Amino acid sequence: MDLRYDVIVIGGGHAGCEAAAAAARLGARTLLISGDLGRLAQMSCNPAIGGIAKGQIVREIDALGGLTGIVTDRTAIQFRMLNRSKGPAVWSPRAQSDRVAFMAEWRRQLEAIPGLQLFQDMVTELVVSEPDAEGKRRVEGVRTALGIEFSAPEIILTAGTFLNGKMHFGRTKLPGGRISEQASFGLSDQLESLGLRRGRMKTGTPARIDGRSIDFNLCDIQWGDDAPVGTRHGASASAQPDASSDESAPDSSVEIARRDHHKFSFLPQEGHRTMTRPCFIVHTNPECHRILHDNLADSPLYNGDIQSIGPRYCPSIETKIVTFADKESHQLFLEPEGADTYEYYINGFSSSLPWQVQLEALRQIPALRNVQFLRPGYAIEYDYFDPTQLRHSLESRVVEGLWLAGQVNGTTGYEEAAAQGLMAGINAARSIKGEEPVVLGRDRAYIGVLIDDLVTKGVDEPYRMFTSRAEYRILLRQDDADMRLTDLGYEIGTVSEERKKAKDVKEGLRNSIITLCKDAKIKCDEKVNEWLKSKGTSPISSSQSLESLVKRPQLSLISLTEICPPLRVFISFLPSDILEEVVEAAEILIKYDGYIQRERETAERNTRLDYVRIPDEMDFNSISALSTEARQKLTSQRPQTIGQASRIPGVSPSDISVLLLLLRN
Repeated sequence: MDLRYDVIVIGGGHAGCEAAAAAARLGARTLLISGDLGRLAQMSCNPAIGGIAKGQIVREIDALGGLTGIVTDRTAIQFRMLNRSKGPAVWSPRAQSDRVAFMAEWRRQLEAIPGLQLFQDMVTELVVSEPDAEGKRRVEGVRTALGIEFSAPEIILTAGTFLNGKMHFGRTKLPGGRISEQASFGLSDQLESLGLRRGRMKTGTPARIDGRSIDFNLCDIQWGDDAPVGTRHGASASAQPDASSDESAPDSSVEIARRDHHKFSFLPQEGHRTMTRPCFIVHTNPECHRILHDNLADSPLYNGDIQSIGPRYCPSIETKIVTFADKESHQLFLEPEGADTYEYYINGFSSSLPWQVQLEALRQIPALRNVQFLRPGYAIEYDYFDPTQLRHSLESRVVEGLWLAGQVNGTTGYEEAAAQGLMAGINAARSIKGEEPVVLGRDRAYIGVLIDDLVTKGVDEPYRMFTSRAEYRILLRQDDADMRLTDLGYEIGTVSEERKKAKDVKEGLRNSIITLCKDAKIKCDEKVNEWLKSKGTSPISSSQSLESLVKRPQLSLISLTEICPPLRVFISFLPSDILEEVVEAAEILIKYDGYIQRERETAERNTRLDYVRIPDEMDFNSISALSTEARQKLTSQRPQTIGQASRIPGVSPSDISVLLLLLRN
């Protein structure tokens, strides 16, 4: 048995799987150690990938050669593009996944990667060198619960909620990383003794229920965008789409393309699922709230048993009824856990109350009056480490060769974890080769925003990505993640030749449409003006470029094929599997050209400070012109550039001016 590796990844969650895959694909001999190899990339909470801002992250992971998007596409049972009523800067893809199939597909993907070894065990201790002359330590390997010692110069910690994990079921408390899985003890204490600052967070999950005990006739139905035509609106709750019926058959090549576009990955792939299952919507009511409120004394959140920080934006149901006491109901989503199971997840009803209280409260909802639990909801507390002690590469500044990714950095969400894992895996593998780390700017990726926020600002609650966190979100759209990042992935080695060619083809076709729109002229005649008026837009008094008409909010490129034969011919020859992607990309660039250019100029102006490097040896404490808080924060976090320093809370613009003056001198 081989005991020596280049990179060891601790933990087989979303961060660990992406980290291990990236490191191995870059040529590092990689070992992934997880407590249960049958639960790799387990969806511990809701069975879905993507959502507001999170969908953008998944598309960025995919553009860089990560696997989350591909695995999601191959196991999805519903797809929706959120925020379509708003501008494209905040369009966000989201997919319901088959939980069991998702884990199986992740394992299949990992087992196909040369140089990646899986091992089932629990890491209990890091093997660390003695301090060098500067007091620095370096990782050398790990020891496991079975007493095995593996060695590697680079260790990636992605332990999720397992470090000193404690689960709360009302007043019942059990150690565990998640239900039915043991927690990890010892490792967290060792890391703190090495100088990593430790904190405590909590999260929660709802009950899983038996779908056979739900009265679907009393639910509102919610189909995905990929539902067959005829079932998307007005269908009864018990209706299921029939893919073989005439009603579900698409009418045109454009419709075929739209349905083929319901996926995360930019890479054309076999095995993309097209089956759909609906979600259902119910609402709590005053009687449900009364039962919850009467039992708050048994809630660990309110009786003092839980002191740690929880997610403010994803509150438990008991927090909702207290914080929003004036609301008589809250919306709940009943989400299927898979294609072939009757298990449902109750999105919006996270709770740590006793199981009897959860059950009684849910049974006040008419559709759930006979509901049966498969397992109750619970809260979990776990250790995390202060991310301001990390470099932007995600390597620890305290222990060399130690990389942290995922919930151990104070984040929450599969997507945020996977993104960190990908970048940690890339940079650990590059470190082996003596190459510079890859750091994404805030103007290049949501992943860059995520990591920069963690490293420069730290966390005071579980960090979740929102579109509002990105100051350049019109540059960071989900539709162009491949244009922003695939060339970089190809350059560093995570992107295949096939993916690079697919991106180049799409880019060329997109640019050809834009050129056609600039060159094509629409003549002013009665037929054209009648058509324009029928679309709710004003007629033209002289010939107009097609580009000027595309900019009108009432018109789309597809609709304009009716009055522009050259455009119709060009689009008809586009490959059906990328037709919508290409047309959408071209249309967005035309319609929002002014906004995009202005934001790009702003980004270029504001990111100049990120290219002004701060010498490693700079002694901030000796600079009396800096404020006391700035000296403390800069000494603690050791930013590498002026741009990073400017984003540290407590470092003022006048402090930045002092640093610039010193560097200029």
